[in-house]
Amino acid sequence: MYSEIQRERADIGGLMARPEYREWNPELIKPKKLLNPVKASRSHQELHRELLMNHRSSPHPRGLGVDSKPELQRVLEHRRRNQIIKKKMEELEAKRLQCPFEQELLRRQQRLNQLEKPPEKEEDRAPEFIKVRENLRRITTLTSEERVL
Repeated sequence: MYSEIQRERADIGGLMARPEYREWNPELIKPKKLLNPVKASRSHQELHRELLMNHRSSPHPRGLGVDSKPELQRVLEHRRRNQIIKKKMEELEAKRLQCPFEQELLRRQQRLNQLEKPPEKEEDRAPEFIKVRENLRRITTLTSEERVL
């Protein structure tokens, strides 16, 4: 079996031109290396370049660490974290600046607002589709009364 494979290779070798024959005969067409369309694409090159840069800049010995994230995601998380911290600091500062007298005034004001606010009707708590259905009933009864007149 091995001898058959060797014979086939010998037959194929006789058909292919050896490199020294290409240089010797100028009439032969020299083959050009074909470009891989995937590797030649600009997006592939940019992706490859980004991966290489991430690999080089990573402190992890095998390249990208488990916890590494894209730059945009890191920036957005950093902004969110800063906004939350800033908001908490403002709330704490606002509480510190208020003296006990102002705090008591605010509590009383909130209590008065709750007492002045009229209690909500049960209809207001009903889902919207029920309200729409009732409005449709009113409209149909009004149009039927107009027809009668």
